[in-house]
Amino acid sequence: MRDFLSLKILDRLRPALERLGCDYPVLRKIVQIKLTMDARRVPTVMMNNSRRNRQENVERNTFVRSLWLYGVMGIALLPFVLTSENYLFQMSIAFAILMFLVTTSMISDFSSVLLDVRDRAIVSTKPVTSKTVSLARTVHIFIYLSLLTATLAGPGLIGGLLRHGIGFFLLFLMLVVLADVFVLVVTALLYLLILNVFDGERLKDIINYVQIVLSITIILGYQVIGRSFAVFKLHIVFHAAWWQVLVPPFWFGSVFTWLPGGHAVGSAPGAEIVVLTALAIVVPCAMFALYIRLMPAFERRLEKLSTDTARNRKGSHVVLEWIAKLICRTDEERTLFQFSSWMMARERDFKLKVYPSLGLSIAFPFIFMLNPAMESSFHSLASSKWYLAIYMTALMIPTVVSMLKYSGKYKAAWIYQVTPISDLGSVYRGVLKAFLVRLLLPVYILESIVFTAIFGFSVIPHLLAAGLAILIYAVVCYWAMDKDLPFSKPFEVVQQGKRYLVLVLMLVIALLAIVHLLFTLIPFGIYIYIVILLVANVIIWALGFNTQRSATSG
Repeated sequence: MRDFLSLKILDRLRPALERLGCDYPVLRKIVQIKLTMDARRVPTVMMNNSRRNRQENVERNTFVRSLWLYGVMGIALLPFVLTSENYLFQMSIAFAILMFLVTTSMISDFSSVLLDVRDRAIVSTKPVTSKTVSLARTVHIFIYLSLLTATLAGPGLIGGLLRHGIGFFLLFLMLVVLADVFVLVVTALLYLLILNVFDGERLKDIINYVQIVLSITIILGYQVIGRSFAVFKLHIVFHAAWWQVLVPPFWFGSVFTWLPGGHAVGSAPGAEIVVLTALAIVVPCAMFALYIRLMPAFERRLEKLSTDTARNRKGSHVVLEWIAKLICRTDEERTLFQFSSWMMARERDFKLKVYPSLGLSIAFPFIFMLNPAMESSFHSLASSKWYLAIYMTALMIPTVVSMLKYSGKYKAAWIYQVTPISDLGSVYRGVLKAFLVRLLLPVYILESIVFTAIFGFSVIPHLLAAGLAILIYAVVCYWAMDKDLPFSKPFEVVQQGKRYLVLVLMLVIALLAIVHLLFTLIPFGIYIYIVILLVANVIIWALGFNTQRSATSG
């Protein structure tokens, strides 16, 4: 096996790791095997290469090769790092951006690593202590988290070094490490809390719901930080409040005010700065010490993930059968509708990849309305046309539609080859309707209730029109994506090269919102628009799934 550079760096930390009570040679071997297995996940773009090319790529970790994308996102830190108007303001925003990107990556990419129990069947039969296994898991995550954070913070660190000097650079680097520790430990402790309460499949569901809540909380945190500052005649003024001790980016931003020139006009009094600075240093260190102490308990609780608690869902099956009869035309379509609904509700890998995007769909419409709501009165907002923000709910559709062909149980896709499917269009229609009913409809109903409370009952025709437009948009997304059979491919071959297509499709939903706006300028235009959308839906859903592809393909 390859001796990775990260392992050579880890060797220098051997004395510290051994003081924590681990068997270092065993820990190193476990981490080496984990990194080797990670490097052997070959993406789709390489699947069609020759065997020689695949062998050349087998030791090249595809995550490492994609880090340049995170570097591009890290450029967003530069405007805040390069200025020197108010360190507390600029670095609080910078850490908010950095922690947002790192935390969302922890939720979407590293939760499966943090909660991985597949190696327990092998390691638990060997003379390996639980602390060594726990530390190996932590080191594995820290390696990837360090690469991710170094790439994200790299532009800011370099800019800070050139603009503010070596002192600013070293302080920024230390606080980035502490922020990483904070993000990792908070995620792990949150999962440990859930593991103490729930079992089996219910636990897996709760983890997905927590991911949705975390996604919404992180996004709303952006707005909380921005509202704590005001700009008066080019001077940024900080408004101190007790709740700011609950917002970690303030902690890390406050430390920079101790640098020469860090206190600008209107900055917080010394007492608030001392408290926030103490939190930035003490809390991550204390939480990491607590995490080390609780690691054996965390490993024991992870055994619950290996259990599959069967649950009685007869009521949900009856509802699904009734909905299938109502909205599906053929037996094949009804079968795929029920099957896809079951997969979306039960398969943990699929939910781990897709469910966090539901949180974004819930939060984005309100994020867009927050600024006008803060700048004017609530009455002004209620009488405006900001109800068009409901279209932001559809931003998750391209991502989810592109994921409908992937599954952790993809090997069972042979069933398509032995099943006499006469109309492959019914298959695609059934799985798309299952997504709309199972995932999108609950979110849209929740958003509609809130929008009705804000804008009044007069907004209901607009919500109906937006819903009909989103149904058409779902079919457009289906047209744009590859037509592979549902749940027939492994997650390891998810195509990263289709991201540009997702961005283009987001422009399509913006175009639909503009068309909606234009119809509101015509007398009774919204009702004309609804009739047009109804006719368009009937035609598109009837004729939009014709395919010449054989059922055995994919």
